[in-house]
Parts: sequence; structure tokens; C-alpha cells
Amino acid sequence: MLVMNKMNMDLRKYLQQNHNQLTWKERIQIINDIICALERIHDENAIHRDLHSGNILFKVSQKFFISDLGFCGPADKPLKSIYGNLPYIAPEVIIGNKQTFKSDIYSIAILIWEVSSGQPPFINYEHDYDLAMNIVSGIRPKIVPGTPLEYKNLMKQCWDADPSKRPDINTLRNKIREINLFYQNEDEVYNNPNFHSEEQNELELPESKDYLLKYLKSAS
Repeated sequence: MLVMNKMNMDLRKYLQQNHNQLTWKERIQIINDIICALERIHDENAIHRDLHSGNILFKVSQKFFISDLGFCGPADKPLKSIYGNLPYIAPEVIIGNKQTFKSDIYSIAILIWEVSSGQPPFINYEHDYDLAMNIVSGIRPKIVPGTPLEYKNLMKQCWDADPSKRPDINTLRNKIREINLFYQNEDEVYNNPNFHSEEQNELELPESKDYLLKYLKSAS
């Protein structure tokens, strides 16, 4: 018999209720939980294909888990259609390429941003063709002022337009573990320039747009 653990709420609702009280240490721990959960999926040679804050669930034990495995499946058996929540879909998938481990990593980047901001991505945009083309063109959510540099840099690596430049899940797991451990000592954080925040006031435009232009030409 399948026994389902009781979950309190999804990540989106959790952030709506708690974001203003969350420290960066707590936000990083949330991302650590999510990455650990995705690592277990990727270690089984499976891709989730539909990561977003509505299917990240918070348990009473203070842990976050990935749910909704309806589209999850073997990496060597791609789906014939695109599924998912548009702001979390990797640009290469939007233009017709198959979902891969690296497209899951892109979705993680958007979750990293969402935990930092407390808002769903592209909340002021219609989820339509125009938004899809903006994502393909390199538009990303505005990075929140006060975001630690190491956290910001990791986010930008994960949402790079070129999937080959995104870290794999093991590299990502090691990096978030390093950041998470570092945040256990707040004195080290304040004294290390790599963790100081940086103001950011415009939409992000990744540098590797040429990669997607190549795919746009091949798809046309």
C-alpha cells in the first residue's frame, strides 16, 4: 500500500506566507532541499520535466520535496509534446528541442530566483507567445537587490541560454552545499566579498544568446 506523507503547503503558498521573515540562510536551505530532491531523480537517469513552485511541497518536518511526477521519466524516452509552466520552461525546449537534465536545471534557476524574490516569475506578464519569445531572446526575471553574489552567480549559470554551460546536478549540489555551509557562520559571510550583495535594477540578459539564435535558424 502506498503511504503518502502529509504535506502542509506548496512552495508558492509558503513564500506568500513567510517570505518577509525568511533569512538568506533559510532561503538557501530551501534551495538545498530542492536540489537534493532533484539529484535523487537525476541519479535514476530520469528527468522531472515540470518543476515549478506549485509542485514543491513543504512537509511538517521543515523539508521541501518535489511532487507531481506525472511527466517524469527516463532521459532516453523524450515526450512528444512540450508540457510545463511557461516561466519555468527552458528556452531550448520552447523552440522545440527535447527536454534534458539541463532543462530541469533551468527550472531550478527560476526556483532559485523565486525563493529570493518571494514572487512567481514574470508575474506581470501574460503567459503567451510574447513571453515565450522573450524567454528565448534571453529575458530573465529581475534579480532582487540584496541578493548575495554567490547565489546570484549560481542562478545565472543555471539559466544560461546555452544548456551546455549550465551545471549538472552533481556540480550544482556541491555548489549549493558549499554556500549553505558557508551561511552557517554569519561572521564569515559578512567578511567575505564573494557573498556581498549587489544592486540590480533591470531584467537579466544572459550573454550566450548566440546559442539560441543558432537553434532559431535551424527550427525555422
